[in-house]
Amino acid sequence: MIKKNIAFVFPGQGAQYVGMAREFYELPEYKHFFDEANEKLGYNLTHIMFEGPEDELKKTHNTQPAILLHSVVAYSYFKNHLDIVPAFTAGHSLGEFSALVAAGSLNWLDALYLVHKRGEFMIEASRGVPFKMAAILGLDAETIVGFCKESSGIVVAANFNTPVQTVISGENKAVTEVMDKCTEAGARRVVELIVGGAFHSPLIHKSSEWLIEEMKKCNFSDVLIPVISNYAAQPEKHKDEIIDNLAQQIISPVQWVRSVEYMCENGIDTFIEFGPGRVVSGMIKAINTDTNRYTINTLEDAVKVIVAFKNL
Repeated sequence: MIKKNIAFVFPGQGAQYVGMAREFYELPEYKHFFDEANEKLGYNLTHIMFEGPEDELKKTHNTQPAILLHSVVAYSYFKNHLDIVPAFTAGHSLGEFSALVAAGSLNWLDALYLVHKRGEFMIEASRGVPFKMAAILGLDAETIVGFCKESSGIVVAANFNTPVQTVISGENKAVTEVMDKCTEAGARRVVELIVGGAFHSPLIHKSSEWLIEEMKKCNFSDVLIPVISNYAAQPEKHKDEIIDNLAQQIISPVQWVRSVEYMCENGIDTFIEFGPGRVVSGMIKAINTDTNRYTINTLEDAVKVIVAFKNL
């Protein structure tokens, strides 16, 4: 059943928490996802997801596959109980890989492997380079981009999360310089982020090259459902275009505001978020309050959303 007003969306890094997806694991028919993930990666990812410690879960090469696994299992549970085909799928940063799984472009185990390697590459590409990332709240993106361009070093807007929340990334001194300017310009909050690399910036250009080589080992297909690219904020359908956009995405800004605006302008008024937390739904609300937003983080969430849609 195609729903032209619905989009499926998936979270990115930062949504993880110790204990994530455990309820789905306890369902016998979904346990195989977790066992297959451990086998694919060659280590016990699910133990880290369920038991932590948090510092281990926060390591990028663990965080990214953990979030993808949770997202895919939550999505699979929903699809097994309610046959809805959305008009679009989209994901924030690594969530784009989850969106590609839901759109039929990529096998979920290949996606799991790729985001694990992607996490390793993002960290490795940052070694030896003094870097920093920071979130700027309460200041418009245009002003922040202007400060980045004026900087004496490499610093870019890495995530356009909401109209008043932008993340910057780059060289340590350059990021600090822009943080100070944003504070002076009246930003409500300027927060340094604890991260393992200068994500979505030119500083990690090697990670893009390494990811391309890994993607060549996987079988991508043209999508069955259009996926909104983080890089272009436009629908992507063809496998070659998808691979190119994923390679660019890792070193380019996440155009989340434009992505959500595109979907809303093209008839979407309802979003269902699959995976840990409610971060993506919160960003969508900040972008467009005239939307309906549902989250499927836990099994209880899934049951409530399924019942709600069956009663519509």
